[in-house]
Amino acid sequence: MERCPWSEGFELYRRYHDEEWGVPLRDSRALFELLMLEGAQAGLSWATILKKRESYRKAFDGFDPVRIAAYGPEDEARLMADAGIVRNRLKVNGVIRGARAYLAMEAAGTRFSDFVWQFVGGEPLQNHWASLAEVPASTAVSDAMSRALKKAGFTFVGSTICYSFMQAAGLVNDHLVACARHKAVRRLAGGAARAQAPKRHGGAASATIAPDESGSA
Repeated sequence: MERCPWSEGFELYRRYHDEEWGVPLRDSRALFELLMLEGAQAGLSWATILKKRESYRKAFDGFDPVRIAAYGPEDEARLMADAGIVRNRLKVNGVIRGARAYLAMEAAGTRFSDFVWQFVGGEPLQNHWASLAEVPASTAVSDAMSRALKKAGFTFVGSTICYSFMQAAGLVNDHLVACARHKAVRRLAGGAARAQAPKRHGGAASATIAPDESGSA
């Protein structure tokens, strides 16, 4: 099976590529978890976060926004002592702030899933990239999502992080056309074929694996 080149290297990455990456995700809690993990990888590689994902789920109570929003100083101290996650105080606090922003949004009557998917009109954008060099690191759509998330109170949601989140959550189909998953993901999306014009381009590291989002907080 031909895969996107970034997924080769170790089995966990291949499974993630083959089973999760690019599949349209519409569950609000799952989207919240993914956005928080994408923020955690700022300046690092997605491989690092993927290896720590189960530790993150345990440390952050399964990414339950209600439980996380109630965290206090003792919880912050516990998280900063947890070697299973990235012990960066700004990132830890970012998850807590994100949970509170999530709950405020839903209390105001907006489902987080609806909020996220509005930026692509409710349906995945179908791209047709032939090589990793064509894949953008961010777009006008991710710019808009970033601004809206920051306004809502989220942190570590710069445009590059948002585009990586969009790729992972299936808001865009960025599997290369030669990859077997491109057609499979397109079928899961219902065959929609709206293309997105990139704003700027980046290589594999910035577009699909490890965006380094300076100033993303």
